[in-house]
Amino acid sequence: MPNARKSDLLLVCVTLMAAISWMFSKEAVLLMPPLLFIALRFLLAGTILCVFAAPSLIRLNRDQLKRGAGVGLVFGVAMSCWVMGLFHATHVGEGAFLVSLGVVIVPIIARFVYKEAQPVSTWFAIPVAVAGLALLSLKNGFRPEVGQIFFVVAAFIFALYFNLNTRAANQRTERNRHGVEIEKVRIPTLPLTAIALMCVGTVTLTESLLLEAWAPTFSDFPPILALWIAASAIVGTAGRFLLQTYAQSLSAHSHGVVFLVLEPIWVAVFATLWFGESMAASQIAGCALIFAALLINRWGTLRKALKDWFRNRKTA
Repeated sequence: MPNARKSDLLLVCVTLMAAISWMFSKEAVLLMPPLLFIALRFLLAGTILCVFAAPSLIRLNRDQLKRGAGVGLVFGVAMSCWVMGLFHATHVGEGAFLVSLGVVIVPIIARFVYKEAQPVSTWFAIPVAVAGLALLSLKNGFRPEVGQIFFVVAAFIFALYFNLNTRAANQRTERNRHGVEIEKVRIPTLPLTAIALMCVGTVTLTESLLLEAWAPTFSDFPPILALWIAASAIVGTAGRFLLQTYAQSLSAHSHGVVFLVLEPIWVAVFATLWFGESMAASQIAGCALIFAALLINRWGTLRKALKDWFRNRKTA
């Protein structure tokens, strides 16, 4: 099988792993404090990746470690908002579409914070996404639920994290406050991911120590809870990110975006099958608009990827 096709299949697996992890996480937060769950999940996943990343971690300089920790701290705040949204959510599938808004917000932050030019499609996607948000809140008379608010805040912070992560993972030149150009050395993917996951675990563990009661969880710890924590850490975090990185290394093309936007669809399907969720027609329409915003926002990449895919099919 050609590497490009193998990459496509692996990325579909990545979206499935990410989606099923939402179910594991929802089951876990029904049995334990949400921030404590994220702390245990990410510390376990981070420890696993640190074992593989140990040689690379040792070679990082002080600036790389500092930037990697900065990425992880922002990621930790985003995950804190995400898990609180999941804890309060009445519809997991709806939450997945709200968090996916981060994809639309990424180029907005890149434009206004980092002065990076953005395609016209980004500005067409924004009103469509806003319309989707409005429809998701119609059942409350435009009064969003607590879970929805957490998910939207998480989407904004995830967008900042994606920008920081991209900048940390790539070689670049920037000017310091004295106007002198400085070369920023890229942080290799594996150690960067390991640092970020450990930082998420540390941030959420600190929040949990300050805000949550642990005694009820550990005084009567159900065995099934250990399964949900381990599955979320191994499948939904360490395994997912490693597989995604490997898949992206197999192909220089941008096919991945075609498949990664499937994640909220899978989450909605699994939530229906797993928890028996159902949504009102207005909520389904809102999710559809948010998904349309994702496609509009990535239209240039999608069009190129689809052209490449059809071209490869004809030559195969």
